[in-house]
Amino acid sequence: MTPELRLTARRQALVRLLRVGMLGAGTAGAAVWLRGRSRRPEEPIPLGVRRDLRPPARQDVPDLVVVQGGEPRAAVRRVFEALGGVARFVRRGDVVAVKPNMAWDRTPEQAANTNPEVVAEVVRLCLEAGAARVLVGDVCTNEPQRVYQRSGIAAAARAEGAEVILPERRRFRRVDLRGEVLTEWPVFDLVLRADKVINIPIAKHHSLTGATLGIKNWYGILGGQRHRLHQRIHESLADLATFIRPTLTIIDAWRVLMRHGPTGGNLADVELRKTLVAGTDPVALDAWAAKAYWDLDERRMRYLTLAAQRGLGTPQFEKLRVAAITL
Repeated sequence: MTPELRLTARRQALVRLLRVGMLGAGTAGAAVWLRGRSRRPEEPIPLGVRRDLRPPARQDVPDLVVVQGGEPRAAVRRVFEALGGVARFVRRGDVVAVKPNMAWDRTPEQAANTNPEVVAEVVRLCLEAGAARVLVGDVCTNEPQRVYQRSGIAAAARAEGAEVILPERRRFRRVDLRGEVLTEWPVFDLVLRADKVINIPIAKHHSLTGATLGIKNWYGILGGQRHRLHQRIHESLADLATFIRPTLTIIDAWRVLMRHGPTGGNLADVELRKTLVAGTDPVALDAWAAKAYWDLDERRMRYLTLAAQRGLGTPQFEKLRVAAITL
């Protein structure tokens, strides 16, 4: 069998087993790797800033972690344990921005926004690790105060000590994103002033791209007329992935909106998968989730290929060290 065929077979085996929640330690060749609150003065934001907030690479931890089963908070804890601990991502005194998908006037059961328990546990762990502040926010499509309340995220995050930031006009700064499509654009300062950024999208169907996952979640840092970007959506997404390279991405696939995304609304379109997928390669994470839930690959989700061509990650997740954990 040629190397290309072997990789294809491995990808199919990984996805087939992970879809049904049966992949355990060592299965299908997947490597198992289970072993102060003061405010600082604010500095002006450079116009042409790009944010690469990734931690140093480590060879003793997996590239991609899939946690299935249990409860959302326990799954979050296992994600961090498998990836080397919270201290790998958050240091004492850090300001941490947590970016959920919080765009729609929907309840958690409708799976249009990130699971509030996942967000809350990330907040708790960051503060426990010594973060000075944890900021939570998103640029909503529906009315922000209503979305923040109905999604359950604002209350859950505040209960753990987060500062919940509304996307008010004063919170945006014009930044030259230096992209192919995205040039100067208003950006939510939630992610501009933080030392670390943790991206927590929810896995959903999307009518334009097939699925909305980690990289698409960066639309939620932009102000202005975002609908204009849909004309060249794949190039726009590659530009966003270039502009901000987060400290960590955790894809919330606890409940997956399988159809009629990204807004949803019908509980019949939601499937309970009880899964979190995490790592520092957002391209690989998006590729895994797209394949596992919608049988999509980089031929349909062209932004993955564009991002890979820019050196931002790989859509060939089967080449990575994968840890599969069942609770």
